This record gives sequence, C-alpha cells and structure tokens, in this order.
Amino acid sequence: MAWVTLLLAGMFEVVGVLGMNRIKRDNNVTAYLLFAGGIILSFLCLSLAMRDLPMGTAYAIWTGIGTVGGALVGMFFFGESKEWRRILFIAMVLAAAVGLKLIS
Repeated sequence: MAWVTLLLAGMFEVVGVLGMNRIKRDNNVTAYLLFAGGIILSFLCLSLAMRDLPMGTAYAIWTGIGTVGGALVGMFFFGESKEWRRILFIAMVLAAAVGLKLIS
C-alpha cells in the first residue's frame, strides 16, 4: 500500500508541475489552485508512504516520478524536445527507480 501511495504522491507532483506551467502561461486563480492542490496532496501522500518506506528510497522515487512525469508531459503536451539523449536520461532515471524498488 505504501508503494501505491508513493505512486500517487509522484502523480500529484506532476499535477503541481502542470500548475506551475499554467501559472507561467495564464497567471490566474485556477492555475494557482492547481499548483497548490497538487503540491499539498503530493506532500501528504509522500508523508504517508514514508511511514512504511525508508526516507531515502521514498524521496528518490517521488522525485524521480516528478522528474520523469514532468519531462514526459512537457514532451507530449507542450512541444518540448524529444531528442534521443533526453529520452536516454529519462530511461536512466526510471531504471534507478526500479533498482531502488528491487532492493527495498
């Protein structure tokens, strides 16, 4: 259950990143609510997951999901670069996250 909660924390982190992007583009109340809601729910889920998972592992996975999710959202929805080297490094972040899951 802690891993599911951690996955949710990472997904809410991506929602917070989307909110940041909306603030940059629109700068309205909805964008700020999306950002605040995503970040608050992300930290809440992260703190719940850390009750059962080691802090270092939980934090690394959480930031990895946020990093990869933010990069993928940027690539697929906002026209950011899809260069092979960028995809390679995203895959390396995912591989590190899987490795942490396997040893914890």
